[in-house]
Amino acid sequence: MQTKPQNISGDIVLSVRHLVKNFNLGSRWFSGKSGGVVSAVADVSFDIPRGKTMGLVGESGCGKSTTARCILRLIEPTSGSVTFSTDGRAENIVDVTTASSEALRRLRQSMQIVFQDPFASLNPRMTVGDTIEEMLLVNTDMDRTSRTTRVVELLDLVGLESMHAKRFPHEFSGGQRQRIGVARALALNPSFIVCDEPVSALDVSIQAQVLNLLAELQENFSLTYLFITHDLAVVRQVCDDVAVMYLGKIVEQSPVEKLFAEPMHPYTQALVSAAPIPNPAKQRERTRILLEGDVPSPINPPDGCRFQSRCPIGKAEVKCRSVEPRLIDVDGVHQVACHFPEVRSVL
Repeated sequence: MQTKPQNISGDIVLSVRHLVKNFNLGSRWFSGKSGGVVSAVADVSFDIPRGKTMGLVGESGCGKSTTARCILRLIEPTSGSVTFSTDGRAENIVDVTTASSEALRRLRQSMQIVFQDPFASLNPRMTVGDTIEEMLLVNTDMDRTSRTTRVVELLDLVGLESMHAKRFPHEFSGGQRQRIGVARALALNPSFIVCDEPVSALDVSIQAQVLNLLAELQENFSLTYLFITHDLAVVRQVCDDVAVMYLGKIVEQSPVEKLFAEPMHPYTQALVSAAPIPNPAKQRERTRILLEGDVPSPINPPDGCRFQSRCPIGKAEVKCRSVEPRLIDVDGVHQVACHFPEVRSVL
């Protein structure tokens, strides 16, 4: 039986509550014992306001992309809810995690994704025009002429020309291929787009062009983004709010400028200290925080705080090693999961 979606404000497009994703490793053939469970996403909650960009940042393997795929139900979450609103009206609020196959197919017209690798996400045997047109062919009743016209409009929208529709993905540069991915994502006029590290595979100069394109499209079409990245410079440029993930959990969440000015979690402090700033004098005054040790295994996460084995505070505090900190509200807009958020390093 489907659960009733929670009531969310018309200003909130996406509301994620207590999202969990575990992967069972199966049994080991030589012993017959269970291979364990990977805790990829552990009790993640956040909201994304309409027309805003939420950044999801953290090290590789921390669960960012898995969270995004659970939100879109490209993979099935273990538990939790993902409530999506297309226009804020009660009749159009849907819990993605319990939606039927038909409802999910219709819903995905409003929820799209731009993948990290622009080459792997495009079919090498299909022309660019066919790739984009396929979205229209499957999801609309447009005739061929209308579909062709729409493909040309989308290519123009992302800075490409109509003649590019006849070409194959290998004939384009990385930046052009990512523009094609953006055009495909826009084909059905979505209101929410997941950007899964869309510029990490591109040169710096091309990154700026794609980021400017995404910002322009957001302004023109009132798009809402979930922007996944490990680059804090990109986060600061494009995001309104940011959530920092570590080993499957959100450890800090805040408006982006407040997080850079006052990082509270030791892990966030280390990330911010590693991000250069375009001011040589201030950069020389900063202290780089070097984390010791490796990220613990998600198969067997540590007791208490998941960051305690790499934290200079957690190594000495019994509470950090035994009690898992909850994500608590600090001042109405800033949340942190730390027993000692008042202890800060010099950045």
